[in-house]
Amino acid sequence: MKFLIDAQLPERIANLLEKLGYDVVHTKNLPLQNATPDSEINKLSIIEQRIVITKDKDFLDSFLIKKEPYKLLLITTGNISNKQIEQIFIQNISQMVELFMNYDFLELTKDSLIIH
Repeated sequence: MKFLIDAQLPERIANLLEKLGYDVVHTKNLPLQNATPDSEINKLSIIEQRIVITKDKDFLDSFLIKKEPYKLLLITTGNISNKQIEQIFIQNISQMVELFMNYDFLELTKDSLIIH
């Protein structure tokens, strides 16, 4: 499974997913880095079949209207520490991976993983 992590999320999420064996790109590692336009992130996601992980609700609009990006994990935890986000990922990654086999859009909150 391949992921593309958007600018609002820390690199530590990318590092965590890499340690777990996933193919991960953070926008910081793209040519335009964190200034990469959403349209380019969507395009790369589709070409490389990467799941976009983001807090940016613009991706939700794009997904619902154009079916872009390829797949979407929207993080709606509100303002929490990077360590707390990392813990939520650790607790949910197995279930997320399993659900993405059958679903294209998931939402991760502080307390749950929601299928849309």
